[in-house]
Amino acid sequence: MNEKSDQPANEPVVPSSHVTAAPNEMPGHNFDPQIRAQYANEPKVVHAARQPEAANLTVSEDNVRRHNESVKRYPHLNLSEGEFIVLDVKRHPIGLLMPVFATAIGILAVVALMILYPNDTSLTTGMMLPSYEAVFWPLMILMLLVGIGGSIAVWVYLQNQFYMTNESVIQEIQHSLFSRHEQTVSLGSIEDASFKQSGILQVMLNYGTVRLSTEGEETTYRFTYVANPRNHVAVLNNAIEAFKNGRAVDPYEN
Repeated sequence: MNEKSDQPANEPVVPSSHVTAAPNEMPGHNFDPQIRAQYANEPKVVHAARQPEAANLTVSEDNVRRHNESVKRYPHLNLSEGEFIVLDVKRHPIGLLMPVFATAIGILAVVALMILYPNDTSLTTGMMLPSYEAVFWPLMILMLLVGIGGSIAVWVYLQNQFYMTNESVIQEIQHSLFSRHEQTVSLGSIEDASFKQSGILQVMLNYGTVRLSTEGEETTYRFTYVANPRNHVAVLNNAIEAFKNGRAVDPYEN
């Protein structure tokens, strides 16, 4: 004979659970409120089984061909299978004006000093100047250093690069000769792509700043001195829309 239950017949039977009951302690279990959710056995929680091996997606022959071409043309980029370069954003040469101008002024100043420096310092009155031979090589070394500094500034400017693939946006930032980092963001994470031109010079010479903002963390990516920014942003927005809607990102001519 079954024993009678103490619970009234009209009330539903609620199964006991050591998780939902939230005991103060139990051997082998952690009941920290901050991480307790991972142990919960609550309604509306679905556990999906994960396949032991990921299914390989089929890559079209055109994408394979474009991927191989991009790998040969951009060997420094880490492109995944089927990923290829859609947009290679070039910087406007106006950004080279300042380092080239400063280097030229520095070299001309040293050359002018070498020309105007008296060959015979014994003829100078009231001034104790070193001989021309004593200052010639230091001035030559100074001119060489100015030229090397200008070349480094130009190289650093040209190493800042911006690419868009059919999957992501890659920005390579060169801060100095020995300071460099790379930023990669998926097209699906980009919320907005825009550009900005400030001043009559940027409008006349058609260059500006491209700005990308991402979802969630509200991270903003900026790339300055971009030539023809309006067309690049249009291509970016079309690619972002196609990627989010599950369509193939068409390759655009650079």
